Amino acid sequence: MTDVDAPSERAAQRPRVEGDREQEILEAALAALAEVGYDRLTMDAVAARARASKATLYRRWNDKASLVIDALMAQKDEFAAPDTGSLRGDLVASFCGIGGLTDTKQIGVVASVLTAISRDATFAEKFRADFIAPKAETSRLVYERAQARGELGPDVDVDLLATAVPGIVLHRLFLLGELPDVDLVTRVIDQIVLPAATCGAQSQPVTKEDS
Repeated sequence: MTDVDAPSERAAQRPRVEGDREQEILEAALAALAEVGYDRLTMDAVAARARASKATLYRRWNDKASLVIDALMAQKDEFAAPDTGSLRGDLVASFCGIGGLTDTKQIGVVASVLTAISRDATFAEKFRADFIAPKAETSRLVYERAQARGELGPDVDVDLLATAVPGIVLHRLFLLGELPDVDLVTRVIDQIVLPAATCGAQSQPVTKEDS
């Protein structure tokens, strides 16, 4: 065995950080992330906030990117697409609840990692694969269900449409300084997304007014 191999082998033999202790470290990482942003976040700062050694963190996470992604994933329930029976209901439930665009904590998370996505290729790759991809799949499922109900027009690009609500709302937040609320999100849904989605649809869901 070489000297180079010895540390990595010893690290592999260390017990994994798990359970309540792991959760404490993840919460400390989120708190530090919200305070200083991803760019200025360090493993030392997380260790100090969690009252743990840096070695303890490295037993579980190889780098800052892995730790932050795990912390982001741990703060929310498993991704699940709402199924209210209508596209509008599903979109409102998706974007106006906990973990949605009106959730200030969620928006704070996005703001804290925004610059890192363009500057840190390792983090950007993990963030897109582990955090964004499940949310995108949830949005796609909402539109696919609407398509099966006959709510969507025949020429709708589901992948393009699925990014419309967050794209517009986050643009207004980060470029125009408009904090998102239920009113903004529902206006985007009602005035932009639904007209585009349902244009040319052969059938529409039955509403109370129609029954």
